[in-house]
Amino acid sequence: MTSLLHKADRHLLLLPALAGAVVFLCSCNVGPKYHTPTVQAPAAYKEVTTENAKDIDNWKAAQPSDAVIRGNWWEIFNDPELNQLEQQVDKSNQSIASAAAAFVAARALVKQARSQLFPTVTTDPSITRQRQSSNLKQFVGQGSGGTGTGGTGTTTGSTSAFTDYSLPFDATWVPDLWGKVRNTINSNAYAAQASAADLANTRLTIHAEVAVDYFQLRSQDALKQLLDSTVEAYRQSLDLTKALFETGIDSDESVAQAETQLETTEAQDTGVGVLRSQYEHAIAMLLGQPASTFSIPIKALDTAPPPVPFGVPSELLERRPDIAASERLVAQANAQIGIARAAYFPTLTLSASAGFQSSSITDWFNWPSRFWSVGPSLAETIFDAGLRKATVEQYRAQYDETVANYRQTVLTAFQQVEDNLAALRVLSQEIKQQVVAINSSQRYLDLATERYRLGIDPYLNVITAQTTLLSNKQTLVNLQMQQITDSVQLVEALGGGWTRAQIPSVGE
Repeated sequence: MTSLLHKADRHLLLLPALAGAVVFLCSCNVGPKYHTPTVQAPAAYKEVTTENAKDIDNWKAAQPSDAVIRGNWWEIFNDPELNQLEQQVDKSNQSIASAAAAFVAARALVKQARSQLFPTVTTDPSITRQRQSSNLKQFVGQGSGGTGTGGTGTTTGSTSAFTDYSLPFDATWVPDLWGKVRNTINSNAYAAQASAADLANTRLTIHAEVAVDYFQLRSQDALKQLLDSTVEAYRQSLDLTKALFETGIDSDESVAQAETQLETTEAQDTGVGVLRSQYEHAIAMLLGQPASTFSIPIKALDTAPPPVPFGVPSELLERRPDIAASERLVAQANAQIGIARAAYFPTLTLSASAGFQSSSITDWFNWPSRFWSVGPSLAETIFDAGLRKATVEQYRAQYDETVANYRQTVLTAFQQVEDNLAALRVLSQEIKQQVVAINSSQRYLDLATERYRLGIDPYLNVITAQTTLLSNKQTLVNLQMQQITDSVQLVEALGGGWTRAQIPSVGE
């Protein structure tokens, strides 16, 4: 008995040495070290030059002391009603709620992976009453004689019943010798960081959509205001034409022409309500409200495009959440290579079991009722017909794919900024030219009306001048709408008020 205890003690003394070796091996990581892919950022935006900046009011080179485009970026437009709408987005928009739930799920996967670093302990207590078959022969002894073959023992049938009381505890630990679990944790953490960046990008997109729809709705209000005043002007022209016809100065043909122009413009004025309603319904949906109970009072667009600090192209990599999400996916793909490489190495499993077992409940927890076992096991794949090699090749190819996608995302970001800068540059010049055209059209209408009053020219000349003036004014409204919405899209292309520092760390 003493000899057996000494052997058990020697086995137990081996456990600290084995644990030390395991801790040493757990520092190994066969995965490749991650480096952020390099991308070439231009020194400056093509559309931003000293010459261009002279003609554009809403361009502004960002300075270190600038406090704009941070947090609630829409506040730079100085529109209280827009601010009120934007404040409701994060609370009730369902796309943002979905992205937030996806981030929480991704974060839970990190916790699940981290749990694999620790042992698993289970218990399975049981009380079993059993009776063996009387036809089951059991070996009961050994001696020089007795019944049975060869005189080496006896067999007997047993019909007794007994109860088995068992309280086992099992512990299993698979040490992370080659970094498989650590790479899995990192992979899930990088995916969660990408999900956090996706959430930020969803918020940026929804907020920008609300601002764009709001300004387009206000543009429809401005167009409605323009058409209302035009209808009133055309009605006065019709009254003048009727008066001249009644006095015999003009013909009934001119009256018909004036009536046609008035009725056509009235129909156009009524049709503005369709598009305005659609914008209003779109804003209601973005705010998570039923379109049937949501309304925005009529008010013409009077918001001027604010100066937008655009900074330098290299800052775009830190300000765009979609770029950050794409880069985190590259890091995740790199960690997946380490997971695949770990399959080449053996898996060590440390198992231990202990507990109490007895056929009597009174002796269940007595020291003699104890039992235990402990020992390691090693598993290694000897032949898999190239499965592990192909798996590593798969993840290497997926890594290259994510690198290409990341660089494409960066190129797309530069394109979007340049597109909106170009649009604002051209629109700024076009609006100034359109204002000159409106002034000329107004002068043309004044001259045509005066000559018609004097009976020099026919009423057709007045109609032509009125149509030209209305068309130019409608063009100006559309240009102003395009300018303000392009300003919103420029802010969105620059990343809004977001920065890469807002991504939770791997530990968080």
